[in-house]
Amino acid sequence: MTSYPEYVPYPFQAEHHVATHPVCTNGLEDHSHRVVIAGGGPVGFATALGLAKQGVASVVLEADDSVCFGSRAICVSRRSLEILHRLGVGAGFNAIGLPWTGGRSFYKGQEVLRFEMPQDDNQQFAPMVNMAQYSIEKTLLDGVQAYHHLIEVRWQTAVTGITRNEDGVRLAVKTPQGAYQLHTDWLVAADGGRSTIREGMGLRLQGTSYEGRYVIVDILMKSPRPAERLAYFDPPCNPGSTVLVHKQPGDVWRIDYQLRDGEDPEQAILPHQVMPRVQSLLDMMGETAAWNPIWVGLYKANALTLERYRHGRVLFAGDAAHLVPIFGVRGFNSGIDDADNLSWKLGQVVQGRAAPALLETYSSERVAATHENLSYGTKSTEFMAPPSFAFDLMRRAVLSLAVKHPELRSLINPRQSAPIAYGDSPLNGPDEWGTHGPRPGTVLPECPLTYVSTHGDHAVFLSDQAGHGFKAFVFTADGVLPQAWCQVGVDRAADGAMIAHAALAVQAVSLGAPHPDAVDVLWDNTVQLPHLLGAQLGAVLLIRPDGHVMARWRDANVKSRAIVSAWINQLLAANQPTAIGVTP
Repeated sequence: MTSYPEYVPYPFQAEHHVATHPVCTNGLEDHSHRVVIAGGGPVGFATALGLAKQGVASVVLEADDSVCFGSRAICVSRRSLEILHRLGVGAGFNAIGLPWTGGRSFYKGQEVLRFEMPQDDNQQFAPMVNMAQYSIEKTLLDGVQAYHHLIEVRWQTAVTGITRNEDGVRLAVKTPQGAYQLHTDWLVAADGGRSTIREGMGLRLQGTSYEGRYVIVDILMKSPRPAERLAYFDPPCNPGSTVLVHKQPGDVWRIDYQLRDGEDPEQAILPHQVMPRVQSLLDMMGETAAWNPIWVGLYKANALTLERYRHGRVLFAGDAAHLVPIFGVRGFNSGIDDADNLSWKLGQVVQGRAAPALLETYSSERVAATHENLSYGTKSTEFMAPPSFAFDLMRRAVLSLAVKHPELRSLINPRQSAPIAYGDSPLNGPDEWGTHGPRPGTVLPECPLTYVSTHGDHAVFLSDQAGHGFKAFVFTADGVLPQAWCQVGVDRAADGAMIAHAALAVQAVSLGAPHPDAVDVLWDNTVQLPHLLGAQLGAVLLIRPDGHVMARWRDANVKSRAIVSAWINQLLAANQPTAIGVTP
């Protein structure tokens, strides 16, 4: 009888949490909530943190008693790292995650592609970090627990029913201590690909579900091999298949291999099927260290989405809203983008600073982003796991030619996740700068800067400036703001109405050496902003709380703080989506 390496546990032990049961009257919780989030995964926790950063309380309902088991999502993009840093959990990702900048692809054992993702001295974070989902969730949970006064996590609480009305949502849930109901003004459905909320509302995902399946194997193995993405097409160890390999923290390796046509998925995950394939792969790679399996799972590629992510007072996010193929690592990262986009808008609405119509822009922006992600993800899926003979023939032709023709190797590029621009967003304002630099709807590029304050100078990054409400950058020669941007408190509009400045923060940016009396100034000490942003003296750049550019004006003396504040307030107060986007 053949012996195989024994299963071992992950180098991580999840804490198990007990269920709670609130005070109820006639089966209904006595206390009503402003926001309930269904799903205590990465997207649910990130949304709760984004709300807590604004002082908005939420309740997270999680059916399980701990963070997830298995590697699942493992690749965290630079854009997600920027968002997670703003949420206050970036240090945990930096401490645990394995950064990587590129990878290699092989065809029948011969290297056909070596790629590098954009990386330079301007960047605060690596292009990609590998970190298993259980560690991702634990790191986010640590951040959530730091906001225990605003975020309540109810473990072992499964949603069993939903009733909607004009003023909110009533949920039926079950726990080991008994069932009850609760009411919330707003519900965020972040309860995964098999969303109970989505099913309870009779909604269906639309798109393509691919037939090909992948086996996912996590193994424990010590190896000095660096972290990179390895792809093997038709390898000698598994002819006719595609194999992906990623190194994770804690000496865990993630192996994904494609099942051949006709293979029984349930049989394919049995030890006598999995272990020889893993050993054959490691032999081919030249890995000689002892190894042990930890976890085995199955994966099927889907390219699916809801048509809309807002349905009255229910907002869908993450896998509950869309299922994106793993190729190109857009699934987890698009979910974090959902949370970032949704949390600042929902926070504005809950606090009475914006009309509910603002949430329509969450749906329109993120649905458009999903279609862009699905476009790239579909192309990658059809190359990694050809859905037909024609696709397979094309792939074999490209791979065969790429061996001797380097100019064709770009066709093999996996197109890793990149920031999405909301180019058609109704929130985009005027653009008086022309075509250079980040246009409204795009994410601010990264750049190191120096922050000058009364406590001394210290290094910061441009991405650090997001997450603090709406912010206007006023570009000056020496950090001294024009008079039109120095007022504090309130101004009066042309009609005599009071204009509060609470929604708008102003940041002086010094393109030259700061004036000795200038404080709280961003200094472009590396002299990059004119080229990177297209910024000129006297110009104004407005960003949203999520770091996307909102508007660009040429003259800070013409577009004063009062005018820009009035425009933001008018935009937030719009009662109809079609009214959003009016220009000052």
